[in-house]
Amino acid sequence: MIQVNLKGMGVALITPFKEDESIDFEALGKLIDFQINNGIDYLVVLGTTAETPTLSETEKKQIIQFAVERVNGRVPVVLGVGGNSTKSVVEKLKNDDFTGIDAILSVAPYYNKPTQEGIYQHFKAIAQATKLPIVLYNVPGRTGVNMTAETTLRLAREFDNVVAIKEASGNITQMDDIIKNKPKDFLVISGDDGITFPLITLGAVGVISVIGNAFPKEFSKMVRLALNGDYANALQIHHRFTELIDLLFVDGNPAGVKSILHVMGYIENRLRLPLVPTRITTFEKIRKILEELNVKY
Repeated sequence: MIQVNLKGMGVALITPFKEDESIDFEALGKLIDFQINNGIDYLVVLGTTAETPTLSETEKKQIIQFAVERVNGRVPVVLGVGGNSTKSVVEKLKNDDFTGIDAILSVAPYYNKPTQEGIYQHFKAIAQATKLPIVLYNVPGRTGVNMTAETTLRLAREFDNVVAIKEASGNITQMDDIIKNKPKDFLVISGDDGITFPLITLGAVGVISVIGNAFPKEFSKMVRLALNGDYANALQIHHRFTELIDLLFVDGNPAGVKSILHVMGYIENRLRLPLVPTRITTFEKIRKILEELNVKY
């Protein structure tokens, strides 16, 4: 199996926008440095949290180039490359420039609601189209279909460059099944901040995090402690953030975490339609918790 170090905390990077909704590259650069300087293990660029469906192809290429240059090899960069047209994803993998990209994160095909065989064939085609390591992404709440443990394990066993899965099904039994029966070097990564701690205790290797955008130091410490078996101290940090994590997703992602980054002074509180900023009632609850966490703003 191809090796890439994706243990620990990866951050699903947001895309900051200016008041006119153009990309704020100055803010993006500061945010990347904030992540790396505070101990994250890798960055995920153009994932769901980046509002990628609202970005043009030109903007996506600009973000990739900017992020790779700004990171400058300090941490691995994982790029979101997925879709519900297998042919389109394969063509992108064959034709685009992936210089500076360490792995691909590819979501299960959404909206089409394929069978398990269809999901398998989709990822088979992707695995055969690139030599880059591939992280599968199972998030049935967004795609409309769950990739079963059986399908995940089938892909993990048959393709050397299918190296990990970001599991966001919310089904602990399914995740545990994958962990228990996976090939030795295949990685199970939490796709949900709220269950990262318990999933690590079962054998997951970390998280691709949303809250890490705002709290990279604290959340990466929690992940590191848990991975080192210091469950008591990791649990304390986990419990500090559970209520805030729930609030981040009340009005959709990344509205919640963008509101926090705004009050922290990193970005404008702007999203692209159809997403809108978090409601005032939700933000007041978020602000109360930020004050309890001694966040300066």
